[in-house]
Amino acid sequence: MRFNFASFSSRRAMPFLGQDWRSPGWSWIKTEDGWKRCEPWTEGLEGENNRCGASHGTILNSEDEEIFNNEEHEYASKKRKKDHFRNDRNTQCFYREKWIYVHKESTRERHGYCTLGEAFNRLDFFSAVQDARRFTYVARLLQLIAKSQLTSLSGVAQKNYFNVLDKIVQKVLDDHQNPRLIKDLLQDLSSTLCILIRGVGKSVLVGNINIWVCRLETILNWQQQLQNLQMTEQVDSGLTLSDLPVHMLSNILYRFSDGWDIVTLGQVTPTLSALSEDRRLWKKLCQYHFGEKQFCRHLILSEKGHIEWKLMYFALQKHYPTKEQYGDTLHFCRHCSILFWKDCRLALLLEDSGHPCTAADPDSCFTPVSPQHFIDLFKF
Repeated sequence: MRFNFASFSSRRAMPFLGQDWRSPGWSWIKTEDGWKRCEPWTEGLEGENNRCGASHGTILNSEDEEIFNNEEHEYASKKRKKDHFRNDRNTQCFYREKWIYVHKESTRERHGYCTLGEAFNRLDFFSAVQDARRFTYVARLLQLIAKSQLTSLSGVAQKNYFNVLDKIVQKVLDDHQNPRLIKDLLQDLSSTLCILIRGVGKSVLVGNINIWVCRLETILNWQQQLQNLQMTEQVDSGLTLSDLPVHMLSNILYRFSDGWDIVTLGQVTPTLSALSEDRRLWKKLCQYHFGEKQFCRHLILSEKGHIEWKLMYFALQKHYPTKEQYGDTLHFCRHCSILFWKDCRLALLLEDSGHPCTAADPDSCFTPVSPQHFIDLFKF
C-alpha cells in the first residue's frame, strides 16, 4: 500500500499545545511557515510596527536600495518587539484576568506551579487601582511586597510592580487622596532598594544595577512630589462639614478605624479638635484593635490615675499589628483553588460568583484574602 504524502501534507491539523489538556490552550495563527503562537500585543507596539512596516515598504519600492531578506526582516521585527518591551516603562505586559488557578505542585493535567510574580502579572491590579474600594488593598499589598518579596518577583513582575506603583502615585497627585498611605509605601520601598543596591552581589537583583538606581531616583522624585503636595481649598456655597450638628460629627469620628485619621480630622476645626480628644472614642478604638492582655503590658496612666487611651493606642500600635479594613479584597475559593476579584454589584444583579465555580453553594467556599494572606498563598 502506497502512502500519499502529497495529500497528507496539504492537510494542516492544528495540534493542541497548552499547560492543561482541559483548557482551550494558547491562541495560534496560521502562516505560510506553519502555525505560530500569538504574542501579547499592545497599541503602542502595533503603531510602532505599522510605522516600521511603512518605512520598510519604502525601502522595498526604492530601486536604489537592496531588497531585504525575509529572514533578516523577521529577526529585526522580533528584536524591535523585545527592545520595545525593555525600554518602554509604561508598556503594560500583564494580563487583566479576574481570576487565576492557584496550583502548588505539578500534576498530570498541569505542569509547574503558580508563583507570586505570575499572580501579580495575571490578576487585574491595574483596574483595581482605579476602584476606590480596592485602592487601599492594592497599596498595602505593594507595601508588603516591597518589605520582603521584591527580589522573589521575576523581571516582568518587577516591571509591572513599578507600573502599578506609577499609576497609584499619579492618582494620589491628581485627586489628593490617601497621600499618607503612599508616603509610607514609598518610604519602605526606598529603604529596601537602598539595602539591595548597597549589598549588590550578596543579594539577587534581576536586571542591570543601573536600572535599579534609576528606579530609586524615580521613587525619590515621587517622594518629593508628595512632600510638596498642597491641598487646594474647594470653594463651595453649599453645606460643609462645619455646618453639621455636633452629634453627627462625633458619629463620623467613631466610624474611623485609624487613629491618624482622627488626629488629622481634628485639625480642621476647633469643634472637631475637641471631639477628637474624647477618651471614650480612643478607648473604643483600643478595644477594637487590641486585647486586654496587651493593655496590661502597656498601661499608661495620667497623674490623676486615669488611663490615657490615646497615648496607649499609639504605644500599642508600635508593638502589635492593628486590624485592617478594606472596601473590597481578593477572594479565594477553597473548592476550586481559584483566586479572584469578586464584584459585589454583579454578584447581586447577575448572581455572578466571580469565577466558574462548580460548588453547590459557592458563597460558603469563599474566603476573603488579606494582603498578607495573598503573599502566604505562594510560600511553598
